Formats: sequence, structure tokens, C-alpha cells
Amino acid sequence: MRVNKRFTLLAAAAALAVTTTAYAAPVYINILTGGTSGVYYPIGVGLSQIYSSGIQDSKTSVQATKASVENLNLLQAGRGELALALGDSVADAKNGVEDAGFKAPLTKLRAIAGAYPNYIQIVASQESGIKTLADLKGKTVSVGAAKSGTELNARAIFKAAGLSYSDMKVQYLPFAESVDLIKNRQLDATLQSSGLGMAAIRDLASTMALSYVSIPTDVVEKIGNPAYQSAMIPANTYDGQADAVPTVAITNILVTRADVPDEVAYQMTKLLFDNLTRLGTSHSAAKDISLKNAAKNLPIALHPGAERYYKEVGAL
Repeated sequence: MRVNKRFTLLAAAAALAVTTTAYAAPVYINILTGGTSGVYYPIGVGLSQIYSSGIQDSKTSVQATKASVENLNLLQAGRGELALALGDSVADAKNGVEDAGFKAPLTKLRAIAGAYPNYIQIVASQESGIKTLADLKGKTVSVGAAKSGTELNARAIFKAAGLSYSDMKVQYLPFAESVDLIKNRQLDATLQSSGLGMAAIRDLASTMALSYVSIPTDVVEKIGNPAYQSAMIPANTYDGQADAVPTVAITNILVTRADVPDEVAYQMTKLLFDNLTRLGTSHSAAKDISLKNAAKNLPIALHPGAERYYKEVGAL
């Protein structure tokens, strides 16, 4: 009888230990961002800090990447729990557009929230003589990493403007390197897809006179993609930029995986909107994230955890 009682107590203790271990297992949240000189990275750092303190037993990390396309492929492969990506890249990932960097449809992607808009920002050294899109002909232009979200934006915009890469000397370079080459007179212009006030352009504008190239509304309309909307870069966003600049805006999306637990996705969504003011201190672009539109017009399905949050707060 004593043996049986001892066995029962040991079994109960073992069961409790298993239950406790399972409950206390770390919640890993790897946030996929972009280059450290862009906007994705500081926002990812801000979210990491919010989740680290707000989600019990969470182990957060921030990974610098080549941004949208790489982020979405990494999510599909299970190598991240949250990523920032451009809306047009997300749509291409869902549909498996090979020319956009997706060999097959990415079926595991789910949305957490529509975030802030990216603005296409084409800047050139004043001494290059570039003032319009047509002036890019014959010039050395950086368009971001090959098949990155930025580079796909460049292709679409140039095509709509009647330009092709063969009209210019194209370089596939990240933000920081592009800025350094313009400073050194080795590059004439760069096209950046990012939130307003990005560090790389602020740095460049503080050291030399720049031209800010407009993307007219008629060019935006010729792109023929609803992800691309006409917008304005407000005057004085950068040093020496006295006038507002017509351009294109594309919504960024916070994306997760279908197999991320519902409760984790719920907490990621809730903490995002509970801490928008705090997140805005990581980068000014985050101040444009709005609950009102976060669950609307998304190219992929919401994660059930995120959907639960939006229904709770009346945003769905």
C-alpha cells in the first residue's frame, strides 16, 4: 500500500512538473525588420521592448534584414513571428509572384495590422542636375537591394513614367550605402521606400544640397495597382526641403504566421495599440499607425488572435 501511495505521489508531482514547464515555456518573438538605417528597424526595436515587458515569459529579438520580400519568405519558413512588409509585396507573396521574389504562394502569412504608409522618396544631389523623373536618364541611380520591396516599387514607378533600367545606370544598394556614395559623388540619386523622416536622408540632407524628385499623380494612376496611392511629403520634412513633394504612398503591414498561437497574436495586437504613444518615440513614422484603419483593406487574412482584438474594441 505504501508503495502504491508513493507511486501516486510521484506521478502527481511529475504531472505537475510537466504542466508547470509547459506553462512557463518562453514565448519567442523574433521581429523581422530591415536595414538599421531605415524605419522598420527602430520600430521593430520599439515593439520588442513593448512585448518584452508586456507578454509574460517572452523572449524577444530584432533581426535586421533586406526588408519586405526577405521578411515574408522568412515568416513562411518559420524563422520569425512578426515582420514589417509593404502591402504590394504582401499581395505578391500571397499570389506567389515569382518576379517579385516569391517562388510559390506563401500560405502561412496572416495580418496583425495595417501600419503606417511608406513614402517613395527620390533624392538626388543638386549638382547632378536631376529635378524630374525624366532627368534620371543617363544618371547613376540606386534602387535598393535586388528584388527588395523598394526595388519592386522602383520598377513599377519607372515603368509608369516611361522609363526602364536601361535608361540609367542602376545600382542595387541599401539605404546607408546609397547615402555614402552620393556624399562621395559616386551616385547621382537614390529611390527610398520608407516612412517619412528616415535617418539616411536626414543625414544626407544635413551635409549637402539635395533635389527631391516628384512623382506626379498621372504616373501613380498609370501604375494601375490600388496599393499605390498619391501622397505628399510635407514641406520641411528634411533640411532644405522648402516645398511639399508629390509622391506615392504604400501601406506597410505587420505580418505574422498562421501557426503563431492565438493568444500571442492577440497580445501582440493589443499591446501595439495600447502603446502607440510609446512606439511613436522609436520613430515618428509609427505615429501614423491608426486603429481606425488597421484591420481594413488588407491583402491577406487577419490572424484569429488579431481579429479577436479588433472585434473586442469595435474596429471590426
